Amino acid sequence: MFAMVLERCGAPLVPRRLPDPSPGPGQTLIEVTACAVCRTDLHVVDGELASPKLPLVPGHEIVGRVLASGPDVQGFAPGLRVGIPWLGWACGVCEHCRAGRENLCDQARFTGYQIDGGYADRVVADARFCFALPDAYDDLHAAPLLCAGLIGYRALAKAGDGKRLGLYGFGAAAHIVIQIARWQGRDVFAFTRGGDTVAQRFARELGAEWAGASEEMPPGPLDAAIIFAPAGYLVPLALRAVRKGGRVVCGGIHMSDIPSFPYADLWGEREIVSVANLTRADAEAFLRIAPQVPVRTEIERFALADANEALHALRTGALRGAAILVPPAR
Repeated sequence: MFAMVLERCGAPLVPRRLPDPSPGPGQTLIEVTACAVCRTDLHVVDGELASPKLPLVPGHEIVGRVLASGPDVQGFAPGLRVGIPWLGWACGVCEHCRAGRENLCDQARFTGYQIDGGYADRVVADARFCFALPDAYDDLHAAPLLCAGLIGYRALAKAGDGKRLGLYGFGAAAHIVIQIARWQGRDVFAFTRGGDTVAQRFARELGAEWAGASEEMPPGPLDAAIIFAPAGYLVPLALRAVRKGGRVVCGGIHMSDIPSFPYADLWGEREIVSVANLTRADAEAFLRIAPQVPVRTEIERFALADANEALHALRTGALRGAAILVPPAR
């Protein structure tokens, strides 16, 4: 198979021809048709997440079709279209798993981090963590739903049901979340890197009531804010923007250190919470809702061999929506 491989953190991905994988018990072999590029991929490639499997095929927003399945797999006929997300395996027996919080499983393994992912034309996945995708989406437009959508949906649920919602960082996740929030009847306020008028205009096009720099205060206090940008300095800014009793949700798997801030910014029963991974229940719920909204994903297509260019575009904020890697035809 053809894959873009991370051999050393901090180095560019390397194109490689590797042996085709084979599915083991409980696994399915997928022909990858599209894989979205996520900011978590940057954290893995740049070495900001500790101890990835090396060498590693990154990528965890995978769309493809079943080629074959291993023993003990039911319901995955060849040709079935499925999506593969970040959470690639959970033990099923720990206290977190038994409580329906498999996203917190201490033994969990993640696609494109400890398990080879979708920057390839073939991938093997645990069938329990593969999902049927809504027919309303073609392969490329479905791919961002599998992390930007899923994590964004979990973050939105964590934010509560307040009407005035702030989104800090307007990339792939925020451009999906704003559509759900507007469908729910919320008012959305978008915060971007100062001077990023392109992202601000994009947010307004999607229904934002207001869009401005992250350092600005919105026109009136927010009920909740979600921080998608991996910048810890945004936490105190978001706390100052939410009302008493408001909540700030940190939606990323990695964030730079949060600077000290006055207790007065937290006082008034404001809260800071984080979002960790996703559950299969999140995926099932979100993939039912997305076509109802309907969520529309904005994408930019890249050849799989150009994965380093796609990562660079994400790193520099040059993308509108999500980058999608497309493997070459065999």
